[in-house]
Amino acid sequence: MPKMKTHSATKKRVKRTANGSFKVSHAQHNHLKSNKNKNTVRNNRSANYLSSSDVKRIKANLDNIK
Repeated sequence: MPKMKTHSATKKRVKRTANGSFKVSHAQHNHLKSNKNKNTVRNNRSANYLSSSDVKRIKANLDNIK
């Protein structure tokens, strides 16, 4: 049987924290900021954590990452 492969796109976008939760960046942060509220842009700088309903789906893509 072939090796299990890690999903490359998910690997680039998701980091696992020391507690085992997953950290991702906010969407809508990189460009077209002039028509966005300053508070929105500022809040999108910080980390976003995946909800528990998404964790099962992400773990299937990242089986080989410890």
